[in-house]
Amino acid sequence: MSGLFRVILSVRLLPVGLLLVVALLTSCGGNDEEEAAALARHRELELAQLSRTLRAEPHYRQPYDWKLDSMPDGGKKIHINYLGGTLGRVFNDSNYLQLEASRVLGILPIGKPSAAWHARRPMVKIESNPDFYVDELTHSMPYLVPEAAALLHDIGRNFNDSLAKRGGGAYRVKVTSVLRTEASVKQLRRRNANAVETSTHLFGTTFDISYSQFACDNSQLPRTQEDLKNLLGEVLNDLRNNGRCYVKYERKQACFHITARPTTPAGGIN
Repeated sequence: MSGLFRVILSVRLLPVGLLLVVALLTSCGGNDEEEAAALARHRELELAQLSRTLRAEPHYRQPYDWKLDSMPDGGKKIHINYLGGTLGRVFNDSNYLQLEASRVLGILPIGKPSAAWHARRPMVKIESNPDFYVDELTHSMPYLVPEAAALLHDIGRNFNDSLAKRGGGAYRVKVTSVLRTEASVKQLRRRNANAVETSTHLFGTTFDISYSQFACDNSQLPRTQEDLKNLLGEVLNDLRNNGRCYVKYERKQACFHITARPTTPAGGIN
């Protein structure tokens, strides 16, 4: 087996279609030595081309960027704990509270992406990993202040742990928006009524997590979208009650709008 072939087979999250291509290429065989040698050369060329394609495709630059295109049907129910009201009522922290926290914890708003390199606080680049999936960001950049990045990882880990305790399933939460510039906020306000002028996304303290879609890594144990949404709500409620974050349930954008909080030992704002 060639080294290239071993490398491609080692990528466990390849789409089914590409795995079938590899399987077909390796299942053929010739009846005589010349045909077998010619077929072997053809295999190497095909696999080399496949490898180049994978390296060139942004979504396959690291395995955690891959996911199934949609959540599989036929999800099995899991136990959900009632939070004492609808998610819209439970998670209704005002923009004023979130702005107060963001101005203490975050960077100064930036006018353009290049200014992020000169922010008053160090920024952490976030990318897809075992804890969460970063969606294609069209109006934001994948950067957060360290406290917000740590909060995001904790949300993803707690969600995965809770799902495992309820019977399992291969899902990750999906991050849909992160750091925005003043220019991107202006663009969003033309299209989205929820995009306020003084957005907490400007400070690197805030991110959105979808509750309508989750990254599904395999379909062996499907779960319902409604149960996954409410399970994520449980996770956020625990962290919120511990003073880690503010949360707003956004109906039009189908996401939880989450802002990290600077905390004292008593859980208040510094």
